[in-house]
Amino acid sequence: MDDNGGAFIVPVDVRIDRRGGKMSEQTSLRAPRLWNWHRIALFLPAMGLIGFFLIIPIGVIAIYSFLVPGVYGGVVWEFTTNAYRQFLFEQDLFTDEWAFNGAYLNIYGRSIGQAAVATIACLLVGFPTAYFIATRPPENRTIWLFLVTIPYWVNLLIRTLAVLFLLRDQGPINSFLMDWGVIEKPIRLAYTNFAIGFGLVYSYLPFMVLPIYASLERFDFSLMEAGYDLYAGRWTILRKVVLPVVAPGVVAGSLLVFIPSLGSFIAPDILGGGRNLMIGNLIALQFQGSRNWPFGSAAAMILLTLVLLALFFFARRQQGGLASSHG
Repeated sequence: MDDNGGAFIVPVDVRIDRRGGKMSEQTSLRAPRLWNWHRIALFLPAMGLIGFFLIIPIGVIAIYSFLVPGVYGGVVWEFTTNAYRQFLFEQDLFTDEWAFNGAYLNIYGRSIGQAAVATIACLLVGFPTAYFIATRPPENRTIWLFLVTIPYWVNLLIRTLAVLFLLRDQGPINSFLMDWGVIEKPIRLAYTNFAIGFGLVYSYLPFMVLPIYASLERFDFSLMEAGYDLYAGRWTILRKVVLPVVAPGVVAGSLLVFIPSLGSFIAPDILGGGRNLMIGNLIALQFQGSRNWPFGSAAAMILLTLVLLALFFFARRQQGGLASSHG
């Protein structure tokens, strides 16, 4: 039997023993082995691309994080851990003593907070949107999905500049509020944390809608009718019937929003005006302006560690939920 439950057709070599006149059969396992090699051959191109464009660059960054920065960029091939020490401590120029400096911790904390708020906002907006699309007639769902995704055919930079145009002091939002007498003078929306969060939600909202929609599309809505027949309320049905079924879509959407938001570069740079740095801006600044490649590499490795921890946390929770459901 193969992995999918099918049966292998195994060739049988029939040989005649001339001495005893008996028949002997020898089973050949060449077919399964050949099939395994076919699978490996199909798997190798993807692994080659992942290794060349992901594993090798990450390995280079990991090595650079333990080297000495060059004077005009680049690295000096001398082993040191100063790049990681610099993340938490600052070295005095005159005494060479190290003192605690929480500036970079604040940047990472701000980035995690912005990514978490953007993820929650995308969930609050994306879940009702996905539910609405999933409950439309099948022939109309493609149109609604098209309307959700069509703005994202445009380049991310152009879309971020469009958001800046909406949020600026003389933009349509402030003009509309002033024309209706809601405010007397423009509200400062651009170049704030609110603008960064708004840009993150606008940039990654489809990443939340589509996984949740994929889970809701397979959901049996007759279960909700059964819940109503048992006199359950809407919130009870949502918590006890709908959410457990669509939880994988919610987890996938949350990861697809949180991880890119954590390392976002364009939204903080344009909508934040370069004042409210996030992790992506910090890393880019080390390679471009400060030319401290080892510290930029160390910051990138710390970000990668945070992402892996987030993935591990969600994976363990998902695994625990599946175990409890089967139990």
